[in-house]
Amino acid sequence: MKIALMDSGIGLLPTAAAVRRLRPDADLVLSSDPDGMPWGPRTPDDITEHALAVARAAAAHAPDALIVACNTASVHALPALRAELEPRIPVIGTVPAIKPAAAGGGPVAIWATPATTGSTYQRRLIREFADGHEVTGVPCHGLADAVQYADEERIDAAIDAAVALTPAGIRAVVLGCTHYELVEERIRTALAAKAEGELLLYGSAHAVAAQALRRIGAAPAPDAPAGAGLTVLLSGRLSPLPAAALGYAEGRLLAQGAAVA
Repeated sequence: MKIALMDSGIGLLPTAAAVRRLRPDADLVLSSDPDGMPWGPRTPDDITEHALAVARAAAAHAPDALIVACNTASVHALPALRAELEPRIPVIGTVPAIKPAAAGGGPVAIWATPATTGSTYQRRLIREFADGHEVTGVPCHGLADAVQYADEERIDAAIDAAVALTPAGIRAVVLGCTHYELVEERIRTALAAKAEGELLLYGSAHAVAAQALRRIGAAPAPDAPAGAGLTVLLSGRLSPLPAAALGYAEGRLLAQGAAVA
């Protein structure tokens, strides 16, 4: 079994690590676009063009499924990706976890890139899954880029700026960019003073990984023997995991015991 994941950068690590935990025996293909990132400031057509290039590089390795582990690409490029690859390769998008966050009740904040915050896509999800709830969109300027390069000072500054835009009394925060899940605990700590009771953070990695397995008819098998293959593509080039990826627990998990192509 082979699962491919795509993103502009290392934001695919949380979902890839979730796949690895569910199926340690699955070969993984990680395809990203360091030459073209960040995708957020690009036009929708440009994002689609870059996403298709990254997806084609992954598809050349004949995966059983492709996870679009990127909220921006899921917003703008998912129809084009599915039109090109399905039904040969099932394509699984990433949707911010607004539905479970709203189901818990209480005010909800959605941390996302400026391009996603206020987008028609996010407004539709709020109407569909959080109608009647108090929901605040929080644009996190520079956070994804800081996480991409594991720049500790910039990460802290971007988190502090987003905290300042987050209203007091929140009960749940949706992490609407896959990069943010790499610094989830830092976000939780920074927001603690603004929370009303226990603060719940909602990412998408586990749910998306589980959905990918369902799409190909594979059951979770967390006790399966480890040691599966890992192929890393950086703008189509075979490469080792970027050094910044190894600065996060998810990156170290993927590198551990993997047969690197």
